[in-house]
Order: sequence, then structure tokens, then C-alpha cells
Amino acid sequence: MNDDLESARKGWQHRGQQRPPFAQAPGPGQESVWDYPRPPAIVPDAREVMVRAHGVEIARTRNAIRILETASPPTFYLPPEDVNTSHLLRIAGSTFCEWKGAASYFDVVAANERVPGAAWAYFEPFPESAAIRGCYAFYPGKVECFVAGERVRAQAGGFYGGWITDEVIGPFKGEPGTGGW
Repeated sequence: MNDDLESARKGWQHRGQQRPPFAQAPGPGQESVWDYPRPPAIVPDAREVMVRAHGVEIARTRNAIRILETASPPTFYLPPEDVNTSHLLRIAGSTFCEWKGAASYFDVVAANERVPGAAWAYFEPFPESAAIRGCYAFYPGKVECFVAGERVRAQAGGFYGGWITDEVIGPFKGEPGTGGW
């Protein structure tokens, strides 16, 4: 576990919160999403992160930022200089996050195919989320996402953009029965 995450986890537990009894216990090299803080932690990640659509590489970086929020798998944000934005087409509509602000959405266009609403970004995030200003996040259920060579699995529910890898355990928000989390 990296130092930033460990610090965030300890701060969260010092506020009196404990991992709930239904949460899975992490094994060696694993993180429980129930140890992630609320408000979320913003943690740099130097592992190679890659995004592909229809066989076309859209992004590759070793400068990702993970957003770690209680009950959700991490969401990876990639710096704009490491994203081929010529494959992104901004679309109408936005959503609002209580921690980050208003998100803008993008279709991904690659190999003459369009993937609707596959990416988003915060161009004017709240000050506490300034580290992700202009960075892009991608839905692993719509495009192929990889962390250190591992293919990411999508967070359930369609709305959430969490990246599930072997290192994170839940249960995760978005799964059946989690509507009240």
C-alpha cells in the first residue's frame, strides 16, 4: 500500500469509522474499498495505465491519479498530455459530483466506430479536487482499460466509473443491493 493511501486510510479510521462486517478482508497486496476515505483521497499512481478502443490506443501514462472513495473501486484520471484527444468528441450533458463538481462527457471515436459516453473530465473542479483538472477518466465497461498490464473490470451499475483490478476488494457500490450506500 503506498504512503498516500495509508495516510488517507489512517485518517479515515481516526474519524471513528471502521470497515463494516460485510466487507471482505484484504489479503497481501490488496486494498479494501471500505478503507478508502470520504471525502475521497486523491492519490498519484506511477504504474502504466493504458486505454484502448476498437484496437486503437487512446491513452497511455505513468502519471495517473486515482480517486479513492469509500465503497467504490478506484477511478483513474489520466493527464491530458497522455491522452490522444483527437479520439474524443465532447457531447451534451453533464453530471455533478459533491466532491469534484460538474463533469463533461465524451464519446470515444476509433477505427470508424463511436463509443457513446465512454469518457469524462472535470474542467473546473472544486479546489480540493484541483489535481484532476482537465484529466480524463474512462469507463472500463465501454473501452479497454489496463493497469500495469492487467485488464480492468467495470464497476457494476453503469453510472460509476470504478476500475476493478485484483488488488481491490469490496463489495463495491453499484452491485445489487447497494442502492442505499
